[in-house]
Amino acid sequence: MATHQYDKSQMAQWIHNLPKAELHLHLEGAIPLGALWELIQKYGGDPSTPTKEALRGRLTYDTFPDFIETWIWKNGFLRTYDDFQFIAKAIAEDLLRQNILYAEMFFSPSRFSEHGLTTKGLAQAIRSGFDKVAGVELWLIADLVRDHGPIRAEQTLEEAADAREFGIVGVGMGGSEHLHPPKPFAKVYAEARRLGFKTSVHAGEAAGPQSVWGALQDLEVDRIGHATRAREDIALLEHLEKEATPLELCPLSNVATGVIPSYKDHPVHQYWQHGLNITINTDDPGMFHNHLTDEYMGLMDHFHFAPDDIRQLILNACECSWRPTNGPQPSLTKQFQSHPNWKLPQ
Repeated sequence: MATHQYDKSQMAQWIHNLPKAELHLHLEGAIPLGALWELIQKYGGDPSTPTKEALRGRLTYDTFPDFIETWIWKNGFLRTYDDFQFIAKAIAEDLLRQNILYAEMFFSPSRFSEHGLTTKGLAQAIRSGFDKVAGVELWLIADLVRDHGPIRAEQTLEEAADAREFGIVGVGMGGSEHLHPPKPFAKVYAEARRLGFKTSVHAGEAAGPQSVWGALQDLEVDRIGHATRAREDIALLEHLEKEATPLELCPLSNVATGVIPSYKDHPVHQYWQHGLNITINTDDPGMFHNHLTDEYMGLMDHFHFAPDDIRQLILNACECSWRPTNGPQPSLTKQFQSHPNWKLPQ
């Protein structure tokens, strides 16, 4: 179905109304602007952001390291369990407003241990915030944070295993990929698999295809986040296609952090044509000012994805999700396909 048959505003509304799912979403990066502003004011404000508009401007980045620096600055306003309960509720409400009915969300416990916050305490506080919002299903992924090293990652993994009751279904690893390759974390990932956790890692975002190979061969992950530089290695693309490895693509994030120079340079269309198992995600929407509808509209505007392609990408996310199977409930795919807004635009 050709997208040019539809008015752009009509298509945006159709995508907004569709039930959607996210697999690559960072809790600390998804804080709505208003909620982050409230947190900053709670702690006495910050001279670099005297107004909410100044805060929006502060959340722009020239390079990936610049983004990481801003990420750490923003985390400085998350100091108590109440803060995490507050942002969890605000994020869940924001997802529901967008008709994102299912999401798996990274949280980074080791970044907040300096405030005396534990993995279990954080997971409990986050779950408490989520539970205040009905209509959206949310699961947690513990970020092992490669910057803090394998020993700290082992500790986070052990703590996550003790906090499963709050909905932790897997582990991932973000941070400064260009400084910390996958291989030193192989033992941690092997233990995660032994414990029954699903696994993901950011790879091929701020480092080359060798990082993606490392994710596959050393960490043996279930999914890969970003993988934008996998396109530099044809053998790698063929491997990803053959194994149907789920990729958590985040196009607008990659442009915002400068790892991709412009949207038209993003490999998402190449991967789609190559038959790779891709999903579309926002990554850090509170820091990039993007919504999932914007992500899908970008695919239609720049690469001429059709409405049925958009629905297939959503179903890819459903099929690649780590949602635990609990008895006779229908699959996420069936739930979405039976949703009243699943129909194609008229």
